[in-house]
Amino acid sequence: MKAAARILILLIASAMPAALQAKAMPHETALRAVKPEGGRLLFGAYPGGRTGEEDDIAPADVTAFERAAGRRVDWVMFSHNWYRTRAFPAATVRWIRKRGAIPYIRLMLRSDPETDHREPRFTLSRIARGDFDADLSRWMRAAARFGTPIIAEYGTEMNGAWFPWNGRWNGRQKGPARFVAAYRHIIDLARANGASNVIWVFHVNWSDDPQKRWNRFENYYPGDQYIDWLGVSLYSMQGPEETDPTPFSAIEGTMKRLHAMAPAKPVIIAEFGTDVHNPHEPAAAWAEKALRLIHSGRWPALIGYSWWNETWQNDDTPAHDTDMRLTSDPALARTFRRWAAR
Repeated sequence: MKAAARILILLIASAMPAALQAKAMPHETALRAVKPEGGRLLFGAYPGGRTGEEDDIAPADVTAFERAAGRRVDWVMFSHNWYRTRAFPAATVRWIRKRGAIPYIRLMLRSDPETDHREPRFTLSRIARGDFDADLSRWMRAAARFGTPIIAEYGTEMNGAWFPWNGRWNGRQKGPARFVAAYRHIIDLARANGASNVIWVFHVNWSDDPQKRWNRFENYYPGDQYIDWLGVSLYSMQGPEETDPTPFSAIEGTMKRLHAMAPAKPVIIAEFGTDVHNPHEPAAAWAEKALRLIHSGRWPALIGYSWWNETWQNDDTPAHDTDMRLTSDPALARTFRRWAAR
């Protein structure tokens, strides 16, 4: 992997005794450590687990993805689901760092993996009120002890009604303000507990759903003083049975809105992908157009992108399973390797 300052810090940290890693690096140092150099874009992935709950990744998943893509990843994304454990995922972040990559944690305060319902426990109001401060403070202290950069986000795709932190489940018009209060409270706890090595991402869906004025992602933004990076998701076909593709170029309007909202903030394509078995749109062709646009220089604020390399079950018929893995589509893998070679 071509070295930036980030790689040097990670390699040094991986060789440091645990006692020397106990204090997190200053926040500005962490930001400089992950900043790409010379016009290079960072490259990451959710490498794919086994249960479809995004919290059971293994080193072999990363190895398979990197071989298919033809390059090493700069970050490895995964979910930390609080319905399974509230403890900081120390083992996972350690093996990710040992590979020379940055852990990217989706902090998922939710009671179950299901979508499209109200959250019964980890509500925005309870988070902001401090009901989970003890657990969150322990989480942040463990993150601080990790010492080197961690990318993290709360409220993934908060402008999408499928997740319980969307305004639909939190008072609709009142929901965005409640989200802002909850996310600010989480970051305040990070700062109070020394987790200055955590880089915080505000991660939106490319399209607001529902498309209501109160649900525009700008209303959920905690503010420049809290957020380090902006992230956006865009998927096309999310299953072999879908018939309505979304061109990656649809992200153009979202990028303009993000820039207008926070012009000084770096932007990443936090998640993108499409089903490899859908007959209405070859995944390789869709990814080729996406990668061409990503690498075009059209968006000066863009610093990286991340493929969602997952398969999951939709019903009892295996032919209906969603599959976005590079290893399942040689043409898609070749597309990524061509861009890696460039």
